[in-house]
Amino acid sequence: MYRRKQYFVAALTALMIVGFMATSLTSYFVAHDSLSTQISEQMLPLTSDNIYSEIQRDLLRPVLISSLMAADTFVRDWVLQGETDTQKIQSYLSQIQREYNAITAFFVSDATLNYYHPDGIIKTVSDTDPDDAWYFRVRNMREAYEVNVDTDTADRSRLSIFINYRVNDHTGNYIGATGVGLSVESVTRLIENYQQRYGRTIYFVDRQGHPTLTGSAGQQFSRLQDRDGLGQQAIRILATPSASISYTDALGETVYLNSRLVPEFDWYLLVEQQGSAGEARIQNTLLLNLGLSLGIMILVLLAAHFTLQSYQRRLEEMASTDKLTGASNRHMFETIFEHVIRVASRRERPVSLVSMDIDHFKKVNDNYGHQAGDMVLQAVADTIRRHIRESDTLCRWGGEEFILLLDDCPLAEAVKRVEKITMAVQSQAVQFGRDQICVTLSCGITQYRNKEDLSVLISRVDAELYRAKKLGRNQTCVTASDPVDQRT
Repeated sequence: MYRRKQYFVAALTALMIVGFMATSLTSYFVAHDSLSTQISEQMLPLTSDNIYSEIQRDLLRPVLISSLMAADTFVRDWVLQGETDTQKIQSYLSQIQREYNAITAFFVSDATLNYYHPDGIIKTVSDTDPDDAWYFRVRNMREAYEVNVDTDTADRSRLSIFINYRVNDHTGNYIGATGVGLSVESVTRLIENYQQRYGRTIYFVDRQGHPTLTGSAGQQFSRLQDRDGLGQQAIRILATPSASISYTDALGETVYLNSRLVPEFDWYLLVEQQGSAGEARIQNTLLLNLGLSLGIMILVLLAAHFTLQSYQRRLEEMASTDKLTGASNRHMFETIFEHVIRVASRRERPVSLVSMDIDHFKKVNDNYGHQAGDMVLQAVADTIRRHIRESDTLCRWGGEEFILLLDDCPLAEAVKRVEKITMAVQSQAVQFGRDQICVTLSCGITQYRNKEDLSVLISRVDAELYRAKKLGRNQTCVTASDPVDQRT
């Protein structure tokens, strides 16, 4: 397996090197024959793609943050519970702002119209206040979010880029708007960084051609249609998702322009280059292509490496996990048991073992079929997992019997934990077609004794399980010599 992995990675590396080198060198020699065509049809689009990729990483990150906030069950539950403790939402927004380095984070409730901010309730929005028009626009729109350049409600002196995201409850009803803000200054610095790195002029316009974001010394115009030399070509730019054109500016120089619609912002990204860049620019682009190719090759190799590792882990998981319930199988349980006992013996902490068996499980299979039986097994396993700790181990021992290993758990605590599990299983019903299937558990509990073999421990806990069944099922029995009541 390891050697095959090496062969695969070597072949993939060779293929990418040949492919990337061929593409980059071909682009370089074609550029010598037609510099104008190269700039307008290849270099600028490539730069635009690179910048767009970085925008997805740098500028679209707030969109992802806002979507996570809108889907956060904490926000929904806090609103649906009546917004009683504003400190909770303040702490939540403060954590979002701090963790993601945003200039602000906010939530506006549709029930109270309160504008929540890390500093508290800033205001109550009103449909008569022009500054609050954004909220009522978001409430009525069909899209999940909008990007809005506006004055910060918390700091009226600051112009910010807001991601306003709709928040719906668990049934899809609108309950408010949330999101984060970026300072226009930081985005301007980002654009200036792009311009310095790529040696091109970069700016954004909206669908009407009005400039939205530029560098500090960016283009000075009110509309794209009014720029010298563009005229009707501006209409072509604004009417198509992407375009590559050239025009003559006021100084008589040829300017190559590439546009690309950024759907997440509903803005056009425009990248311009003067035609006098010449041979040096072509050589720099070749180096850029090679660098990008190297980066992509590294990313692909890393992706292939992690994919193969994930596949290998999946095989290991299939070999150690019960496919139906997701619980550990016997082989994995024995390995975990040895580790837990070694640690427990060294630190002198108690370990309890529980054997659980679904009562009258055969009747479920006989009356409803094996598919229903599988659903019952899955439901019981899920219920057990919800009531145990991460340090505990659940194993499907066989058929309808489960073994539960409770690390650092005295017997009395194990009895309480099992009681919660049995009550939860008894109170839940598995929906199978029109039928609801209810089951109960019979359980045996015992505690590990120093230097005891697993087989001896299993025999003792099974004896308690059988005793619980003989006593009428749906109950728990504990080893008589252990320091708790024998039956609960």
